[in-house]
Amino acid sequence: MTVEELEAFVCIAQSGGFTEASRRLDRSQPAISRRIRELERSLGAALFERAGRRVVLTEAGRALLPYAEAALAAMRDGERAVRDLSREPAEAQALSLAIVGTLADSHIVRALRAFEAEFPDASVELRTASSREVSALVRGGEASLGLRYFSDADPKLESIPLGVEKLLVVVPASHPITARRLPDLRAFQGERWLGFPPERGQSDSFGHLLERLLLASGLAEPAITRIDSLTAQRRLVEAGLGVALMPTGSVREELRIGSLRAIEVESMDAGLPVVAVRRRRGHRSRLAAAFLDTLKNHTPELLG
Repeated sequence: MTVEELEAFVCIAQSGGFTEASRRLDRSQPAISRRIRELERSLGAALFERAGRRVVLTEAGRALLPYAEAALAAMRDGERAVRDLSREPAEAQALSLAIVGTLADSHIVRALRAFEAEFPDASVELRTASSREVSALVRGGEASLGLRYFSDADPKLESIPLGVEKLLVVVPASHPITARRLPDLRAFQGERWLGFPPERGQSDSFGHLLERLLLASGLAEPAITRIDSLTAQRRLVEAGLGVALMPTGSVREELRIGSLRAIEVESMDAGLPVVAVRRRRGHRSRLAAAFLDTLKNHTPELLG
């Protein structure tokens, strides 16, 4: 097995297709396919099978994946460790960070600014992704640190609590409910809710949280349309095609211009736990440790 073959295999497993993997790795699709054929030939087993337009892991692929991720992560950690050791004091440093896109829109950007002010020669390589993808990037060593919603149950990862981002009920500007505050959610009986799909293998996720809140509020058989994009949810709510539960930071601009309205619900104390994730046995760079300290100092007051 070669590093390139394992890299292609893990990327396809994470992205669900050869085309997306070729884009992420900046390689042609025939080159990616050739790497997988060579890997399957050396192992004597098929690693993927077709499922509609996507590919999914076979039993052999599922068996290989955690070891492939660990091998790539160890290689990248080793590279970072040597670079940190051999770097001159005045040489620029880089921090690779994966973050859920909605957190990049929130006040956490102030923590980023504070970090860059303290380390003006450092560069931050920032990638946005879903919570599940953030964990995958950290687990595979592509990111030194990740910011996501909810703790990750993976024993290979350490989840460090940072704070809680408040959730609001968001409706279109033309919604018939005009009150700014309601005692509970019963006024939304019969509404169509827009929410995220529950994450596979995670008992806690944004998708699970919405369903639990609605059922606890006494809404019988709530209609939930699952949409794996907060941007798409915002646009659909603006178009009057549903209501949603959204993090404060993700709708600040829409609330300011009036295309969306937020309704506070007195009986609902809902928020999204924000955590930093890192590999338990991963390389601990000075820069990553400093950024984590900055986050701990800033996010409790920023998220509330």
